Amino acid sequence: MNKKYLVLPLAAIFLSMAIGCHKKEAPPPPPPPPPVVEKKPEVKVDSSAIKARMHAEALARAKSEVNQGTIYFDYDKSAIRDEYRSVLYGVVEKMKEFSEIRITISGHCDERGTAAYNLALGERRANAAKKFIMDAGISGSRIDTKSWGEEKPAMEGHNEAAWSKNRRDEFMAN
Repeated sequence: MNKKYLVLPLAAIFLSMAIGCHKKEAPPPPPPPPPVVEKKPEVKVDSSAIKARMHAEALARAKSEVNQGTIYFDYDKSAIRDEYRSVLYGVVEKMKEFSEIRITISGHCDERGTAAYNLALGERRANAAKKFIMDAGISGSRIDTKSWGEEKPAMEGHNEAAWSKNRRDEFMAN
């Protein structure tokens, strides 16, 4: 019987310990910190510099196109042939688009004729192209002319194939 009386107080002790050691609920976790927003440095774009660079690139392309223009003439003539009007209109277009373009038109001749005659013919050819461009609305102050006569042939030779390539005007954008 002693054991009966002993079990009851021991059970009470264990029960009180179990109740007294009851775990408290954990507090709720703190709210997450607000997301970190990286402030990106402001990049200032100098639009005038971009526009200037784009203009310079377009100007260089336009000058290159002008420099590729060559027109050819019939023997002992300075009249602009119809088939080369498109070349001249291309030069006019670029000069209208870019007012800073100035050109030099170089007139050339084949080897036939005297040096003095060929210099004069080369000048007439360059002036014919200049007049065409001026008639299309470009100021003559933007156009220089030069005659090389027979001094700078495009093709060496003493035949019509060479001569036809040497009777020409070449355009150089400045």
